Amino acid sequence: MSQLKDKVAVITGGNSGIGYATAEDFLKKGAKVLITGRNPEAVQRAVHSLGAPAEGFTADQSSLADTEKLAAYVRSRYGKVDILFINAGVGKFQPFEQVTEKDFDEIMDINFKGAFFTAQQLLPLINEGGSIIFLSSINAYSGMPNAVVYSASKAAMNTAARTLARELASRKIRVNVVNPGPIVTPILEKAGITGEEAIAFRAQLAEKVPLGRMGESPEVAKLVSFLASDDASFITGSEYNVDGGLIVHPLLA
Repeated sequence: MSQLKDKVAVITGGNSGIGYATAEDFLKKGAKVLITGRNPEAVQRAVHSLGAPAEGFTADQSSLADTEKLAAYVRSRYGKVDILFINAGVGKFQPFEQVTEKDFDEIMDINFKGAFFTAQQLLPLINEGGSIIFLSSINAYSGMPNAVVYSASKAAMNTAARTLARELASRKIRVNVVNPGPIVTPILEKAGITGEEAIAFRAQLAEKVPLGRMGESPEVAKLVSFLASDDASFITGSEYNVDGGLIVHPLLA
């Protein structure tokens, strides 16, 4: 498999979940992969597990200073980027009336502001014909209770991506969005939900999915790999749901 042979790919938040699975798939298809993450130990563990030619860089997507350092490193190390997968994100779930300014800023700074400026800082390095892929969520459309800020951050990202697809079309840079639904990742645990609560929540979600189960990170990764490849050369400004049909609301249950 060599659909991505010798292409340089940068994946933010690539040390776990969908980002890690995508790094694995990119490597199998011949790409050179740089993953980022906030925790240096977690990044190094992931790089060791992925194997060469994977590399890691510690960066917090909410920090513009870190993003500038990332861009400088990529420029000196690779000189170019063919694929930028902006995957890093956080989720914090609570009722609207309990959201504080700190909660709001934390989610927006990573999920939207951070994604926005990561794309901006790395854009000068992206080759003509390159690909930018944003990892969003069906929460951008679903209106799930207790996810108001998270949902807003993803909706903002999707809107920015559509606009960016038009702005970058003259450079033949494609911009697309992947909206996962219920995927087994560490996001719930990272949001402070206990192991038992996470298991129960995922079980409830699985019952609501038409296909009757949660999705797995590699299933999302395969779509990202397709969108990053030349096989998707006429696809830009598009969004793809990977949710087992959850976003499709039946008229009668």
